[in-house]
Amino acid sequence: MSKEKIYIFDTTLRDGAQTQGVNFSMNEKNRIANALSKLGVDYIEAGWPGANPLDTNFFNKPPKLSNSTLVAFGMTKKSGRSAENDPGLSAIINSNTKSVCIVGKTWDFHVDVALGISKEENLENIVDTTKHFVKNNREYMFDAEHFFDGYKNNQKYALECVRSAYDNGARWIVLCDTNGGTLPFEIEEIVHDVAKVIPGKNLGIHTHNDTENAVANTLAAIRSGARQVQGTLNGLGERCGNANIVSIIPTLLFKKYFRDKFDISVEETKVKYLTECSRLLDEILNRKPNNHAAYVGASAFAHKGGLHVSAVEKNPKTYEHIIPDSVGNKRNIVVSDQSGRSNILSRLEKLNIKINKDDPKVQKLLEQVKDREFIGYAYDGADASFELLTRRLLGDIPNYLNIKKYEVKVSKSTDNDLINSYATVVLEVDKKEITCEGSGNGPVNAIDNAIRSNVNKIRKYSEYLKDLRLVDYKVRILNTGTNAITRVSIESTDNTGDVWFTIGVSPNIIEASFRALIDSIDYKLYKDKAPANF
Repeated sequence: MSKEKIYIFDTTLRDGAQTQGVNFSMNEKNRIANALSKLGVDYIEAGWPGANPLDTNFFNKPPKLSNSTLVAFGMTKKSGRSAENDPGLSAIINSNTKSVCIVGKTWDFHVDVALGISKEENLENIVDTTKHFVKNNREYMFDAEHFFDGYKNNQKYALECVRSAYDNGARWIVLCDTNGGTLPFEIEEIVHDVAKVIPGKNLGIHTHNDTENAVANTLAAIRSGARQVQGTLNGLGERCGNANIVSIIPTLLFKKYFRDKFDISVEETKVKYLTECSRLLDEILNRKPNNHAAYVGASAFAHKGGLHVSAVEKNPKTYEHIIPDSVGNKRNIVVSDQSGRSNILSRLEKLNIKINKDDPKVQKLLEQVKDREFIGYAYDGADASFELLTRRLLGDIPNYLNIKKYEVKVSKSTDNDLINSYATVVLEVDKKEITCEGSGNGPVNAIDNAIRSNVNKIRKYSEYLKDLRLVDYKVRILNTGTNAITRVSIESTDNTGDVWFTIGVSPNIIEASFRALIDSIDYKLYKDKAPANF
């Protein structure tokens, strides 16, 4: 039996751009469009030509996409003018895209209150707009705004609106849950009813995530007949976001119910770019990726309990619903106080550390991890510090910077309320003491600057440390009272693009920070194969 096709319509560059704090540049829009085309989505809704200079310029010089069709967005013509004389429609026609997606009102409440026109006039606007684009040989898609609210309020009129577009040549009728308030069972029932009037091969679904049901609502609509799904990368969108195509695509591709019934353009060879595509958007938005995102998150295939790890290694299907590599992700075996020998051995293998599973050092490392986590360390989020701990125990890592002492001073000027931090760090390199001084906007920044702004004094390591950068710094108080334990986590990077995480724990926040910082420096020197300190 032949399968039906589900068309993937991405609206990151239009709907996603409505997110608070998101403003794509021309270059960023091009990068996202090319990434989506590489992934293999069918349609990319790239913006609203004529609505703002950026979108207009984008369509004037669109990227050349090999796998996807660019779509221009707009709204139905305004009352009191013909479609041919509507400036908004003219801008969309002039964008020269093969496909257009036009939004129109289908909720009678909005027709009355927002548009302030009669229901009949709204129908005329839908008909005239549809005919205009069909006459100009555009693949026409009608976005039925607030359709589900309109259907519940006035079923007959909502259906009249979508029929007006379909009967006059619309290729797609897209049913929109614009305020995200409809639930999956309602979506399934309503789409099933609409499919009796408009063929499923012409129905699309566009959902928002205000009840955390956007993906579920999309899948429910497919079950009832919809054959185009609209969504955004990582669920980007205003308020609570849109349906997340990063979750929808692999679900359609790998889950038996959908795989047996439907085909999509994103093939198994292409879906391996999914994690890369998701993280590209986070990089562009300067956001940390959601570690717990389905399919693509860094923790999506993380295993912490020792029993889980043993089971996963014998048969990954035990705790993993798909193979991580299939979406470009990877398995992550977490080392923690819940770890067993399986966790330790798996992590050592990942680090390319060869050791006999019966070597007493494996048990010693496990005991050290548990002892250190008892006092506040957490290695499940500090891979670099764990690797250093392991290699030091095994004797695989040389000694680098010997810290003889450090001193931090904080002063405040009453004249201008400025708080200044100064640090002095005495290092020993090749049996020679080196004094480094620095200032910063806090004690930790001052220590960091004292070491790294004086790298020329540390000639042996200056070339290795000059591109080291601290990306993030987090402090957590593990208990209260005068003897509180502080945990500091530091995220670091360099010009290679590598990112690593280190950790320090102490009752003193400066000492905890210092330990995490030195681990970061040591890891940088180790990964760059710096010479040992003699």
